Amino acid sequence: MSEKIQLQEIIPDELGGMRLDQALAKLFPDFSRGQLTKWIKAGDVTVDEAILRPRDSVIGGENVIIDTELQSQDESWSAEPIALDIVHEDDDVIIINKPAGMVVHPGAGNHQGTLVNALLAHAPQLANIPRAGIVHRLDKATTGLLMVAKTLQAHNSLVSQLQARTVQREYQAIAIGVMTAGGTVDEPIGRHHIDRKRMAISQTGKPAITHYRVEQRFRAHTHIRCRLETGRTHQIRVHMAHIRHPLLGDQVYAGRFKMAKGMSESCREAVQGFRRQALHAGLLGFKHPASGEDVSWQTPLPEDMQTILKLLADDANRED
Repeated sequence: MSEKIQLQEIIPDELGGMRLDQALAKLFPDFSRGQLTKWIKAGDVTVDEAILRPRDSVIGGENVIIDTELQSQDESWSAEPIALDIVHEDDDVIIINKPAGMVVHPGAGNHQGTLVNALLAHAPQLANIPRAGIVHRLDKATTGLLMVAKTLQAHNSLVSQLQARTVQREYQAIAIGVMTAGGTVDEPIGRHHIDRKRMAISQTGKPAITHYRVEQRFRAHTHIRCRLETGRTHQIRVHMAHIRHPLLGDQVYAGRFKMAKGMSESCREAVQGFRRQALHAGLLGFKHPASGEDVSWQTPLPEDMQTILKLLADDANRED
């Protein structure tokens, strides 16, 4: 599905001297600079009837015409009546509390039952927004808050805030091992050099920064809160594994299960049976795209994480 875009403006004199892509980003704030650059390179933008390069300078007073199509969703994406836990919705954004087991985007092996399928049924107009309005993602097994843009202006705003690292994202997690204190992991992340489905610390990867602090210590685990500056794929999972405190239940990065010394049989069985990474996106905040006000939402831990934390606490307080 696509949407026809036809726009015409005169470049103001005050934008003279700028690169064309920079000037258009100022002139058409509803679209990202990246999107405008693609249209320039595709020849969908003319300046005084000429096709320029993104780096070419403007002088002011030129007549700019954009005649293109906005490619939105994959044609194979379909709406499905799937229940959503909507924390907040207005004319610009939707805040979703994603359950464990729900894939965000359709892909290989997951063409149905995804968050995108559910959103297209809930708000069909999202078919005209890139990636159905979703500007970030959570892993299938991770629970918690996701923001969805309902308009192009909101989409551009939220993407820009993510790139500027001003979006508040705090996670709760259960790490294996007893941490002595909180800290920061500042290590770049890229694709694993052998297993392309995994991520790894890589000096050729993208910058990634995770701040973490200790909430509660147990016999062999730690309840932590993590705050992201960047949003790389599997970031918290990879960073915690890097400092030798992988997340409980992480089937990819935690390695073999090790029995904690002194742990009760019932607690051991519960810990061993926790089959997803214990990770929950509990806090999300940003500047509202329409009002510019600071807004934020919180959602409590899911039941499975609350249960395992209680078991770990009871076990830690048990007399051997």
